[in-house]
Amino acid sequence: MNNAPIYILGTGLSHDGSTCLLKDGKLVVAIEKERLTRIKHDGGNDYDTVQYCLDAAGITLNEVSLVVQCANFEKHEILPNKFKGKRLFTNAQQPPIFTISHHLAHAYSALGTSPFETCAVMIIDGCGSFYHQSDDLVGAFIPATVQQQPGLYGEKDSFYYYDGVTLQPIFKDFSIIDFKQQPHQVYLPTSNHSIGGLYAMASNYCFGDFDDVGKLMGLAPYGRKNIYTDDLFILKDDTVWVNETVMHQYFTQPMDPIDRPFNDYFQYYADIAYWVQTQATKAILYVFQHRLPLVNTPNICYAGGVALNAVANAQLLKNFPDKNFYIEPAAGDNGLAIGCAYYGWLSVLGKPKVLHNGSTFLGKTYFNNEIEQALKLLPTSYKIKKVDDVATATIPYLLNGKTIAWFQGGAEFGPRALGKRSIIADPRIKDIQQYINGTIKCREDFRPFAPSVLYDYKDVYFEDGFESPYMILVDKIKPSFAALMPGIVHVDGSCRVQTVTSDNEPYYSLLKHWYTATGIAVLLNTSLNKKGMPIVETPHDIIHFFMNSAIEVLVLHQYIITKHD
Repeated sequence: MNNAPIYILGTGLSHDGSTCLLKDGKLVVAIEKERLTRIKHDGGNDYDTVQYCLDAAGITLNEVSLVVQCANFEKHEILPNKFKGKRLFTNAQQPPIFTISHHLAHAYSALGTSPFETCAVMIIDGCGSFYHQSDDLVGAFIPATVQQQPGLYGEKDSFYYYDGVTLQPIFKDFSIIDFKQQPHQVYLPTSNHSIGGLYAMASNYCFGDFDDVGKLMGLAPYGRKNIYTDDLFILKDDTVWVNETVMHQYFTQPMDPIDRPFNDYFQYYADIAYWVQTQATKAILYVFQHRLPLVNTPNICYAGGVALNAVANAQLLKNFPDKNFYIEPAAGDNGLAIGCAYYGWLSVLGKPKVLHNGSTFLGKTYFNNEIEQALKLLPTSYKIKKVDDVATATIPYLLNGKTIAWFQGGAEFGPRALGKRSIIADPRIKDIQQYINGTIKCREDFRPFAPSVLYDYKDVYFEDGFESPYMILVDKIKPSFAALMPGIVHVDGSCRVQTVTSDNEPYYSLLKHWYTATGIAVLLNTSLNKKGMPIVETPHDIIHFFMNSAIEVLVLHQYIITKHD
């Protein structure tokens, strides 16, 4: 009788590439490619990420039972031995390899990691697979325009029902893709009529980068109401269309960023961001309002790049209070690998779902010998102290106003730093936001920082008191605390909150000790990187970052390193 564990490897080959491993239906390791190559939003070839996962699990490729892969439009171009570079699957002993379409992978990532036995699944992003590549058309309602008008179509939103065994597509919408753009005309880098595509277009318009959508969300609160009132989306017949007439009226020359430098026209761009955020939220709510009645379930999973919009996510919870929402922490394309692995376990092998423990801490843990090797890179003038209780030992530095680089255990999987690869500080310090943005992160001063709050105190400080372990929801701080903690309050009083429980050690203990010392159950938390840099992954990464940053204190596992006495 063969009792060997069943390993399934899932790999995502889109932008924000990643790879993960399931062992007997449980997630054991996952890594984003950018963490290894140090190139933001890196994707394509998966050689490094596959090897990382195998090494972390202590296995070889021969012990993998099944590989499931997914990209974006390149479904039939992903070869076992080559995809934008040499791959590891090159010998006769390689495991069977399956390729699935984009939204299907997103859907399995959400339902696989969710706490639900049965659920609806919503996917909204910029653009998924082409219509002719989609594996999930049978049984779905598809708007007639997709089949009546010739052209190349891509997925823009998909809605499913999972009955505990089978994922059934209910409604799939597609948009035509037109690569023929006019000179000096803005364009969606996706299909023509997607919510995510328009948001990315506005990001590029304001900042010169389609990937700066998070920055656009941070800029929006500085905007003013009623400056722009035209509808950017046409909401009709249960579907969303970009109002191309309005888009080209406001987003073409002479109102071009080249003629409007950002710093000189800050309010102009803030008003644009506010308008786009408001319109996108309205469109997202419209899609949910017209899809949710199609199935009878209180449990809703949500993924796709648009699901990272924390402002819109909070509105979903408020507008559908009778629903139980699970928003995939790695909702963007970095989560495709997880969906691929769960598809292999649930659909290809037909195994029962194994409940995920909710953790996003899926990176490998680095051992003392690796840390000690990295510490040798430090200048001899730095002070290194090994402590027994890292949470207790860190508190005096925070009380002394120090900003801390905090590196603990296996890294978070996804775009948010949740207490494993974080920069932390006292949120009560005046101008701490400007100091970290300008001196440490080297980024725009308008960008906010998140509050990490002990779960039991979320209702004390925040108006809605959302449970938000993945920092994927925006809440409002209560007025009585806004002036006390300026470091984590945005200009409109909003905060992208992270609630912390005992599942997140030693960060939870740090917060508890902080509360004992100060009476405040909140710390400022931001990702351990600077502008344009992926979050650090290895001990060597953090040592190099620390030596070249203004941060004076590094807490690296049980070691506290300071640059001065």
